[in-house]
Amino acid sequence: MTTLEKKPDFSLYSNAFGFLRQPLDFDPINSDAEWIVTGVPFDLATTGRSGSRFGPEAIRKASINLAWESPRWPWGFRLKDYLSIADCGDLVFEAGNASDLCESLQLHAEVILAEGKRMLTLGGDHFITLPLLRAHARQFGPLSLIHFDAHTDDYDEGGVFDHGTMFYHAVKEGLIYPESSVQIGIRTHYDQENTPFQVFDAGYVNEAPVTEIIDRVHMTVAHRSVYLTFDIDCLDPAYAPGTGTPVCGGLTSDRALQLVRGLQGLDIVGMDVVEVAPAYDSAGITALAAATVALDMLYIQAAGKLDR
Repeated sequence: MTTLEKKPDFSLYSNAFGFLRQPLDFDPINSDAEWIVTGVPFDLATTGRSGSRFGPEAIRKASINLAWESPRWPWGFRLKDYLSIADCGDLVFEAGNASDLCESLQLHAEVILAEGKRMLTLGGDHFITLPLLRAHARQFGPLSLIHFDAHTDDYDEGGVFDHGTMFYHAVKEGLIYPESSVQIGIRTHYDQENTPFQVFDAGYVNEAPVTEIIDRVHMTVAHRSVYLTFDIDCLDPAYAPGTGTPVCGGLTSDRALQLVRGLQGLDIVGMDVVEVAPAYDSAGITALAAATVALDMLYIQAAGKLDR
């Protein structure tokens, strides 16, 4: 045996590839993985500070810090023992062309979903959720939406490509059931009298027992298929400064993670984490929060297998 062969395995600390150190797999259709991670480096629909196109890269890098713990607290089991994932890298689309992004992302998602696989998507600005919803609704029919955010993103004013209007269009297009959808952490202006969604604003979410909130979420989405979207600005800027439109008074990372873990048992068919803008981050804490949220999203999928 050579000297090189006797060296310990240093891969825990070097050679990070995809999310959670998964090797990149550019052929997700033929992959054995159940969940496909896709990065979408797009921020042309941003109305505040740009830079979330670098979010997928930052989240992947931050996930290096999460790959060592196995089994992970508080789950108590190893993710890879119950769930197979692959990272297919970043979506390729024509630079500067928001229309091409829409078409390319929707087609990418439709092909993956048609093979019986599921998607965890890393943004990018929040607009990317709209073409993802179109693909998921085509596969599963209209969906319930669980939406963590500081903003409702259902404003009827704005351009076709706007990260504040996606859920207005999603309702108009019949992609989601608003009455069976919930928005969590909202702390900017919205039409409280006429909103079609169940809104749990930040004041309530920060004060109410987590178990109470989770019970209400489960009752709201009923037994429908669910799309889960997490805008990192749901967190207070103290926990997530690296985002385009930070709003004070948000959730702690601990409370947000408890709420995500409480979604176990729901029929979640698609998930995304968006709006990380690393240029405004401090010590990578926003990217780390996003990577941790994404990891716990995968864990709730794995935990569902333990219950069967």
